[in-house]
Formats: sequence, structure tokens, C-alpha cells
Amino acid sequence: MKRIIIACVSLLLLVLLVFLVFPKKQVNKNEKVRIAEVTHSIFYAPQYVAISEGFFEDEGIDVELILTPGADKVTAAVLSGDVEIGFCGPEATIYVYQSGEKDYLKTFAQLTKKDGSFLVSREKIDNFKIEDIKGKTIIGGRKGGMPEMTFEWALRENGIDPKEDVNIDTSIAFAAMQGAFIGGTGDFVTLFEPNASAVENEGYGYIVASVGELGGKAPYTSYNARSSYIKNNKEIISGFVKAINNGLKFVRENDSNTIAKSIYNFFPDMSLNELKTSIDRYKNQDTWNETTKLEKDSFDHLQEIMVLAGELKEKVPFNDLVDNTYN
Repeated sequence: MKRIIIACVSLLLLVLLVFLVFPKKQVNKNEKVRIAEVTHSIFYAPQYVAISEGFFEDEGIDVELILTPGADKVTAAVLSGDVEIGFCGPEATIYVYQSGEKDYLKTFAQLTKKDGSFLVSREKIDNFKIEDIKGKTIIGGRKGGMPEMTFEWALRENGIDPKEDVNIDTSIAFAAMQGAFIGGTGDFVTLFEPNASAVENEGYGYIVASVGELGGKAPYTSYNARSSYIKNNKEIISGFVKAINNGLKFVRENDSNTIAKSIYNFFPDMSLNELKTSIDRYKNQDTWNETTKLEKDSFDHLQEIMVLAGELKEKVPFNDLVDNTYN
């Protein structure tokens, strides 16, 4: 009996020793990452898919989206440390860089490659032609922002002088454009989905054209962070990029109905059919990137758009502002 007791005690001591020498690995909680989102739109479907399908969770990332209207407010939130990642047009990082900020922002992933706006007319126009906007007032977004600059580019690409042929109202903040148009301002307005469809469904206007189709490719929306954050949080950035790439793959490989079901909780005021219609519009114009990589020629094109819009006097180095390490 004594031998049995000694054997049991020895076994317990051995088990205890094993746990002390080889402690059980602690399961890390998901890392909290706050994203300042410039607007809430179906235009960003791959991002919402990445959240709803658990792609971020798979990478150990707990995402919190914070609606932050205006690219300038997004960059301010990132620079102040209120959020870790900004989601807006990459032009914002150029403005920060040229301001002399030491810990400036770098773009590390791109989501959309075309303007997500649709041109909405107050009056019904059968067989709309771009010439129909001549002499009209268009609510086009704030001066220096991607919506306004890419709209100007789209007009030039189609033979319309944005300074001479039309009156682009840049006095209205992006988030207030829909309300201003419904209230009677302007003959046309450029709106993202679901706002464009909402205006049409409520009888206030008619979608007549896709700005993305009119203007072609441009690096429209991307993710940025402080240079120091990217350098010191390589695993988070790598996992983040992987999650977004999986979101892009999902929307590329699935039909609009499947995508609508995936992101439905992000747009509770819309029916699945309305969501599907909006997703179809973005799919049809080839809105989303194949991968998250922001190519140099796209960045150069962005700077050309900014120069023509009168918002950039001196171009900035691609390698200073874009980090494709994780793509």
C-alpha cells in the first residue's frame, strides 16, 4: 500500500513538473483594431464581408468600425491615435505628407479601383447623354476630395469642361449631399449606394449614369495607418490585409444575392432585393480590386487627377506613401 501511495505521489509530482516546464499556451484574445470609415456604403461590400464571414477573426483581429465623415477627419483620427487605421481616399495621405507630419500616413491596402458614385438627375431623362448636364448645377462633394476630383476627371474624359460647361457645387459636405438634393439644391447630384437608390426609390430623382464607368480606373478607397504603427504591428497589418483579400475574393466568386445575405446586418433598413440591386451595380462596373495591392501606375494616375483638379503642385514619391509589403 505504501508503495502505491509513493507511486501516486511521484506521478502527481511528475505531472506538475511537466506543467511547470511546459505551461499550457495561453490563447490570445483578438487584437482590437479601430477603423475610421469615411462613409458607410455598399461600395465597401468586401470590407463588410470580411467582418461578417469571420475573415478578420480568423486572423486574430477584432474590428471596430467608426463612421468618420470626411477624409480630413479620418486622417485626424489616425494621427491623434483615436483609431489605428484610416479608410478613405489615398489623396488624404498625400495632404498629410505635404503638411510636414513626421509620422505620416502610409497606404498599405487598396479596396476600390473606380469611383463609387452614380449621377442622379432631378428630372427624368430618356436616353441620357453626358452633354445633358451642360449648363446645369451638380452637387459634387467637397473641393479636394476624391468624389469631386474623380468626377471632374470623368467629365474631362467625356468632353465636358468642369470649369466652363457645368457648375459643380463644392460647398456641401459629402454626408449632406443627399439631403441637400432632396431639399431642392442642384439639378444633379453624385451619390454612393445605397443613397442613390434611396433617392430614386423615394421619387426624388433618377439614376442616369455611373461616374465610375465614365471616369475609368482610379485608386479610390484604401487603408492607411501611421508609418510607426505599420512598422511596429507587422502581424496585425499582415492579418488585416489577408482578411480584406479574402473579402475581395468572396465578392468576386459569389453572386450578388449571396453577398447581400452576408452584409445584410450592416444595412438593416434595406431589403435583400434592394441590396442585391446595389451590389449588381457595383459588380457591373468592375468596382473592386483583384487584390489589395496599390500599383505605382495607379498612384501616379491619382496624382495626375489631383494636379488637373488644382489640388497638387508637386508630386510625391510612391515608395514614401505606399507600403505593399503585405500584399
